[in-house]
Amino acid sequence: MTAALILALCAALLGSLLAFGVMFYEQRSMPHWLFAAGMTVLVIESIFYALTAHAVLPKDILYWQNWRLVATSFLPGVWLVFSLSYARGNYREVLKKRKFLWAAIFLVPIGIALLFRNTLLIPVEKNEWVRTDFLGLGLAGFFLNLLFLVCSVLILMNLERTYRASVGTMRWRIKFMILGLGVLFAVRIYSSSQVLLFHSVSLPLQRVNSTALLVACLLMFRSLVRTGNFNVIVYPSQSILHNSFTVLLAGAYLLGVGVLTKLVTFLGGDSSFAFKAFLLLVCLVFLSMLLLSDRVRLIIKRFVSRHFQRPIHDYRSVWRTFTDGTARCVEQSDLCQVSVNLVADVFQALSVTVWLVNENKAGLVFGASTALSEAKARLLNIGPEDARQVISALSGTAQPVDIDSSNETWAVALRHLQPEEFRNGGNRICVPMMAGGELVGVLMIGDRVGGVPFLMQDFDLLRSVSDQAAASLLNIQLAQKLSQAKQLEAFQAMSSFFVHDLKNTASMLSLMLQNLPIHFNDPQFREDALRGVSKTVTHINDLIGRLGLLRQGLALKTVESDLNSLVAEALTGLQH
Repeated sequence: MTAALILALCAALLGSLLAFGVMFYEQRSMPHWLFAAGMTVLVIESIFYALTAHAVLPKDILYWQNWRLVATSFLPGVWLVFSLSYARGNYREVLKKRKFLWAAIFLVPIGIALLFRNTLLIPVEKNEWVRTDFLGLGLAGFFLNLLFLVCSVLILMNLERTYRASVGTMRWRIKFMILGLGVLFAVRIYSSSQVLLFHSVSLPLQRVNSTALLVACLLMFRSLVRTGNFNVIVYPSQSILHNSFTVLLAGAYLLGVGVLTKLVTFLGGDSSFAFKAFLLLVCLVFLSMLLLSDRVRLIIKRFVSRHFQRPIHDYRSVWRTFTDGTARCVEQSDLCQVSVNLVADVFQALSVTVWLVNENKAGLVFGASTALSEAKARLLNIGPEDARQVISALSGTAQPVDIDSSNETWAVALRHLQPEEFRNGGNRICVPMMAGGELVGVLMIGDRVGGVPFLMQDFDLLRSVSDQAAASLLNIQLAQKLSQAKQLEAFQAMSSFFVHDLKNTASMLSLMLQNLPIHFNDPQFREDALRGVSKTVTHINDLIGRLGLLRQGLALKTVESDLNSLVAEALTGLQH
């Protein structure tokens, strides 16, 4: 057995185990099915390459490579939809909004591969008994590889958006999954670009794809060990597309490879060009891993602070970011989510949670978290007695408190609200959120990267951020109470109008019922009574119709009018 055959079979075996494990690892959902389907297609593709590596005759090589491209045609649609649904809370709306586009992306490559399977690759014109490591690329194969290249870039863009929108423990859970898929599709971008540049399929280059699949499977196995990586819910911003690192990196890579290819061709060629380009790609992948590492960022920040006499935090930058992020928040949930995201990013903490004091000042309600979902937070919530002890203890202090070093009952209750994910994540910190002399919430921080202890600079900034968030929360609560008061006032004014009309109608019916026994035999009275009842029914239906209009939005019906007549009509009513 050759090295290429062993590598392809190992990649297929590992991919099969990964697909099988995902289906029985957690509760099944659409991302689970898509991931298993995508890994199955990659396994089939790797098996076809293994059969190619085992083949000797050129016609057999051509046969298995054609089927490998057919399997490749299933990859863009499956993995693109997976990248749109993995760890996202709104993926159903996104997929439903452009369902015809996703269907086209799924069906077009498959249609090209199946309808033009005989023209994907150009038959070898050399001696049919001599094995060759290069196959010519047909027109259908060219378009198939071009579509796959474009979809690979889109997949990496979606994964980047998901990663950048996640924070804290959510980012920690999905990091290796996204990194593994990033390695896989970054290498596929490289191999597809080489196929398009040289208009030929290189069999040695497919060993690189098998190696990438093997490495990606190992990284994704590492991700599955981190519980809940498929249950993370984030909501990526559309604005991330405008400063996407993937677009910049892919554009720079494709431009660099294109220029390098022309340069090498001009200088007479280089047999090791593919190997050098692959080394460049590997260096870029490892550079991306370092840039995505929270631990590396924290080490660099502390090194600069210690040796260059710079404060750990750029207070002006943090304050500007916090102010800009909270300026548009009009709901408590939005403000809490912005606050925990900022604190997690600034202090390099994976678990940040906000618990709010309820209106009765006798309990805590979940605000937002980078580690807890709403369902899990409901299970962790403490009882009224423990909540009152927490509120009473924290109302008398404005300083951050280390709850792991205290054995008080309220500290035990707070530790229950902030479970630890890591043994070496350092002590958990509680910051009271004070506004107007009252406790409006509790900010909990834990699982700091590297278990680095908090310094006085950290505590000062934590208190400032907590006070600012508390003031914003109090303003939102007061604004909501004012809005409710105005709505109640408007309802009272509206109800008095309708009650007045209903009261008149009821008086008319009451008077009619009083006279009915006396004048029932009078035909004229019965006729007047029927007209009165009909008028009352019409009036009540009109009231119901006007009440129904309150549920609808204001709709303007524009018509052409004579403004002179409109003004004259308005003045007629003002004669007196």
